[in-house]
Amino acid sequence: MTIENDDLRAAVSAGLLTEPQAASLTKLADERRGYRAATAQIDEPFELFKGFNEIFIVVGLIILYSGWTAITGIAAFTSSAGKGSSFLIYGAIQLGVVGLMTAYFTLKRRMIAPSIVLSIFFGLGALQIGFALIQITSAPETMSMTVAVGIAAVALMFYWYFFRIPFSLMLSGLAVFAFAIGLSSSGGADISGPSDLFLLTTGWPFSLITISLGLCAFFIAVRFDMSDPHRVTRRSANGFWLHVLAAPAIVNSIALTLYSNPTLISLLLLTLFLILIALTAIIIDRRSFLISGIGYMIALIFTVVDGGYGMVVLLIGLGLVLIGSNWEKIRCKLMNALPDFKAKDKLPPWNTTAKD
Repeated sequence: MTIENDDLRAAVSAGLLTEPQAASLTKLADERRGYRAATAQIDEPFELFKGFNEIFIVVGLIILYSGWTAITGIAAFTSSAGKGSSFLIYGAIQLGVVGLMTAYFTLKRRMIAPSIVLSIFFGLGALQIGFALIQITSAPETMSMTVAVGIAAVALMFYWYFFRIPFSLMLSGLAVFAFAIGLSSSGGADISGPSDLFLLTTGWPFSLITISLGLCAFFIAVRFDMSDPHRVTRRSANGFWLHVLAAPAIVNSIALTLYSNPTLISLLLLTLFLILIALTAIIIDRRSFLISGIGYMIALIFTVVDGGYGMVVLLIGLGLVLIGSNWEKIRCKLMNALPDFKAKDKLPPWNTTAKD
């Protein structure tokens, strides 16, 4: 009988092994068998749910939350104590209940889909508290969204710290991004459209915020990946969701800036940039980084560019199909061709003798 990485991940989720123990066992097994045999069929692990029971629970949680918001909303608007105080109390209750449910479904039952949904509910509760505080303190309405997402960002960071739900780490990153954009807007900058968030040629700071936070998320994600190169612990899942956050910010900011004024030089630079992104995704072995970035870029091309995008989308699709069908072969040859560098041995292992 052979114990595979999926078995170790299941053992960690069930609480039979700790994350360091699982990583150590995987490393020992790979060293005994050799990386070639151990990683011949390696793939990027991804799970949204473990079984239909989790979907069943998610449906119940959504219906439960809908009923809660309906009841508390009516109660707040009819309360003599004022909407602000009522929403603050109900928001605090919501955070407490969500915390207790997370302790059960995440820490005890080790369920993935309910943990994701509860993370969203926790973030919404923190937003509600932020808006309630604005009403109670009579702060300027123009700052209401900024303050609310700032409180949500802090709350979600504490939530991730206690429960270690990877998806909540991405939500906290989104909240930080929204908070930074809100601060810039309060300083006089105005968003006229989605292109302002990505086009570096605009005079506003929004695109600089986007790419800066994207790069920060990317480097943090890589650190998580390097701490778990065999991808058997939640550190790898943290990296996955941060890559999903980072890729659109980085890819869209550069690619759409180059594509906004299509000249021969800019299109050549765009092609080279997309090749660089593809090579980066292959080196770190993150298909999620490549697909999420390219996917968002295609969506925004349709949004901000008038005509002329058909050929670009066609070439991107062709490139993705070719890369995906030959991922391991390409990665093996690329990693073998790269010179040794300090962190190379911390990247996911590759098949050093992959065949064509």
